[in-house]
Amino acid sequence: MNDFLSYLAEPIALRTLWTCAVVGFVDGYVSALVVLRRSSLQLGAVSCALLPGIAIGILLFGLGQWSALVGAVVAGLLVGLSSLFVARTSRLHHDAALSIIHSAAFALGYVILVSLGLQQKVDDWLFGNIMSMSYVDLCLAYGIGAVALLAVTAFKRPLLIWLFDPNTATSMGLPTRTISYAVYALIILALVSSLQAVGALLTLGLLVAPAGIMRLLTNRAELMFWGAGAIGGGCSVAAFFVSYPLGLHLGATIILLLGLAFAVAWRFRLSVR
Repeated sequence: MNDFLSYLAEPIALRTLWTCAVVGFVDGYVSALVVLRRSSLQLGAVSCALLPGIAIGILLFGLGQWSALVGAVVAGLLVGLSSLFVARTSRLHHDAALSIIHSAAFALGYVILVSLGLQQKVDDWLFGNIMSMSYVDLCLAYGIGAVALLAVTAFKRPLLIWLFDPNTATSMGLPTRTISYAVYALIILALVSSLQAVGALLTLGLLVAPAGIMRLLTNRAELMFWGAGAIGGGCSVAAFFVSYPLGLHLGATIILLLGLAFAVAWRFRLSVR
């Protein structure tokens, strides 16, 4: 306990705590879009596609924070949006197109990183290392959170119509294709913002579980966004206080607590039927 109290007095502890709160809330808020859009499995495929972007960014510009970050953003957007384009312009279903593109991209990224002697860094990018997040990473999470809040607030009505009834949205003249691409881009940006915190693989839980929990507790779409943000931020902060004393991986602890919260919500839902 004394070691933990001493750790809390260090600047890195406060930064890590704020990172947990910000990343958890932002991803939780955006998770409502993922769950309502029913694109959880597609997001899992896209998360693996971040690795080749990191690899190519490092290959072209050297090992650096911005090279890896920009590479991940570009790769995520290219893989995610290109799969939508392929699905819309061919007989191939979106899931199939995404699976083909993301698996090939993941293999390419892994080969490049291993050939560069960065296999140890691969673990951080896949599973996260939240304590190594810088102020730039935190500012990125703030920025994406602000964009998500402003975008959803400004376009809430057409967005909800599109999420629940795409046919009605089309008949009303809403730009459904543009909305689809914009929402996909926003989700991918949230994915990239939490890459350093919980990694490309574990971030799937942070971008699905909070809204999944709220979906069990309420049918009101507006509550889902803010409630999922609170759950994501709350579980992330709780994981900070649980992981250090027990010597657990912080990113994995966040996802474990979210899984526990989901189990409790599911059991509560059964009991009130």
